Amino acid sequence: MHYMLLLNEPASEFAKRDDPAQAGAYWGGWNAFIGAMAQAGVIVKGDGLHGPHTATTVRIRDGKRVVQDGPFADTKEQLGGYFVIDVPDLDTALAWAARAPSASTASVEVRPVMPPPAP
Repeated sequence: MHYMLLLNEPASEFAKRDDPAQAGAYWGGWNAFIGAMAQAGVIVKGDGLHGPHTATTVRIRDGKRVVQDGPFADTKEQLGGYFVIDVPDLDTALAWAARAPSASTASVEVRPVMPPPAP
């Protein structure tokens, strides 16, 4: 079964990505996590995302398109990336989510992926 791991991070973690003093440890943790998932053969798809300041949000209000620079909401955690993994059950997906570096600094949301609709 496919599960999506939505990897949330606080602003302080996003800042480590480009800080020469902290980037090595930051990316080292992620590379170890990704390597473990790759070795286990569970990765279907995954991508990191640029920081929330690069987001653009679109809404339709009163029939008009409203475009807002930045993330959809002012929150303490923002989506930093995702993985779709292929594992036998939710317990296994939760075990992988618990190993993500962002689980110790923010959160990892786990959701089952819907199968394609029947024709």
